[in-house]
Amino acid sequence: MKVVLQRVSEASVTIDNQKVADIQKGLLILVGIEDLDTQEDIDWLVGKIIKMRIFGDENHVMNCSVQDIDGDIIVVSQFTLHAAVKKGNRPSYLKASKPEFAIPMYENFVNGLEKDFGKKIQTGIFGADMKVNLLNDGPVTILIDSKNRD
Repeated sequence: MKVVLQRVSEASVTIDNQKVADIQKGLLILVGIEDLDTQEDIDWLVGKIIKMRIFGDENHVMNCSVQDIDGDIIVVSQFTLHAAVKKGNRPSYLKASKPEFAIPMYENFVNGLEKDFGKKIQTGIFGADMKVNLLNDGPVTILIDSKNRD
């Protein structure tokens, strides 16, 4: 699994001109799933994300997690994170999982975050044409690939 964590001052997801997710301070998480992903990948990522200290403390040092600041989280499915761009100019998405596999993994990821975070996680809608709006705070953007745990 690949995720992009973005520390945001605000973020929202709109589908067909209707806002389906809306947060203030917290994390916008883009997640891409491939067929090699397992529950172990989900568990590892969830633990990392909830404890990731990327929010400023009283001295403006990144010492706080999203949980520490009582922030919120939006998760958006993003198959294009698995784009292969070595050949030609049109990305290939062969590594991205098909919905039959990806949807249950996506749901398990969101459920795992909710369980460890202790509050509701907002989401987009898997496979929908979404308009994602965010105000990146910092900017702080972190890429995590569960296959690179070193």
